[in-house]
Amino acid sequence: MSTSVQVVWFKRDLRCVDHAALAAAAEAGPVLALYVIEPNYWQLSDTSNRQWMFVRDALVDLQQQLAALGGQLWLAHGHVLEALSELHQVLPQFVLHSHQEHGNLWTFKRDQAVGRFCRGHQLTWHEYPQFGVVRPVQRRVGSFHEHWFDWMQQAQQTLPEHIAFVPPAWLESTSLRPLAIELLPTNLGTDAYLLRSRQQGGRREGLALLESFLTRRSERYRGSISSPLTAVSSCSRLSPYLAYGCLSLKEIVQATESSRAKTVPIHWRKSLADFSQRLWWHCYFIQRFESNHRMEFQALVPATDKLPRPFDAERFAAWQHGRTGWPMVDACMRYLHVHGWINFRMRAMLVSAATYSLSLPWRPVAEWLAQLFVDYEPGIHFPQVQMQSGHAGNSILRIYNPVMQAQKLDPQGQFVRRWVPELRSIDAMWLFEPWLMPVHLKQQQGIDYPLPLVDFEQAHRQLKNDVSQLRKEHNLRPARGFNERRSRTGSRSRNPPPPDSQLSLFD
Repeated sequence: MSTSVQVVWFKRDLRCVDHAALAAAAEAGPVLALYVIEPNYWQLSDTSNRQWMFVRDALVDLQQQLAALGGQLWLAHGHVLEALSELHQVLPQFVLHSHQEHGNLWTFKRDQAVGRFCRGHQLTWHEYPQFGVVRPVQRRVGSFHEHWFDWMQQAQQTLPEHIAFVPPAWLESTSLRPLAIELLPTNLGTDAYLLRSRQQGGRREGLALLESFLTRRSERYRGSISSPLTAVSSCSRLSPYLAYGCLSLKEIVQATESSRAKTVPIHWRKSLADFSQRLWWHCYFIQRFESNHRMEFQALVPATDKLPRPFDAERFAAWQHGRTGWPMVDACMRYLHVHGWINFRMRAMLVSAATYSLSLPWRPVAEWLAQLFVDYEPGIHFPQVQMQSGHAGNSILRIYNPVMQAQKLDPQGQFVRRWVPELRSIDAMWLFEPWLMPVHLKQQQGIDYPLPLVDFEQAHRQLKNDVSQLRKEHNLRPARGFNERRSRTGSRSRNPPPPDSQLSLFD
């Protein structure tokens, strides 16, 4: 072989369009498209089988994309180093290409091991940015916002007219196999609940959602994404397709801006502007995760760990399984069990209920929610949980009152009655506060629903007192990057919005 084989290692970038690693490899020589099924990853405390099943769909779709280009996806099973070692024996001078992965500590250490392997065997590994995020952080020049803005305006990656793929005969002596549906397991991870209504993975599904959002659903985006009743159709629902790279962030940003430029109604243009801003926030939090990687395991402001939040197994189990006694909290958790997704406002309320109201530690809360979210993105998930639980040293405590949230976002009780069937027949005056219902009426109507584990008002008076005392004792300041103060601007401006406004966008 006169030309080195170009191995494209697909990870959380399961597409062929705007794929920098594939485009570069295709220009350089014969391409081997590789995906490694890593069982150890899917057994982590923040991953789940519902996420794997989405990836499984996406891999089948990716195989179809590669087939249209004249190639195929090759599968390995186990640790990626085993696959690379095997390839090195039959293809001694291969070149490795992949996107940078902004994952959890496990994937980071895995990638470090791959780097050591490549250096030890004198192999070249090219990594390409997938988001508007700079790695390593120390090399960043200028503001993150300037970088993001410039990167998103760059042209998308294109493939050459002809791609030479590795002949199957070259890999006959290896354990690699061309993707076939029977080679993709259906039970790699754990899942405490049957996911009955999961989004299907793959680029085809993602493109259909993007089209429906930009041409129809985004008109109601502004003002409709906080309520779980309207969010399911008004939110873009693109988050899992971004998390696993079925669509590229750049193509979504550019398609959104193109639609915005063509849209006539002012309210619709404002909705698209809000959505564009949230795409900026997507990378902003991942960039913060790159800068503060310890936030996966440690509080951003260490002194906040002194808040009295001992692990209480009874409280945690009640919150996990939707039995807190607060109907709106329980409805949201049960919805999440079944769908693997819920809107941002309700995610924030779930974290608030666990860490503020029930005084639970943030880490097990973060892990449980990560397992449930099909769209789990570590670089967004951990900063958000830390912000919503007060461990970023926020100047504002975002305490969500579940009664007020229900009254505002589910005024007729449709969502609560659907997901907390124990309360389906209860009178409207008691629906959001069933603990106030007289005992004899509960008995008459056969209401079997738990009382709240704590008194909401009392718990939060104590919380505010604890936080106030902690701030005085430790002179607390928000974590770097979480309290920048600048004027809020539209998505086209090169001036970034302040982090606090990220939450206000959902009010």
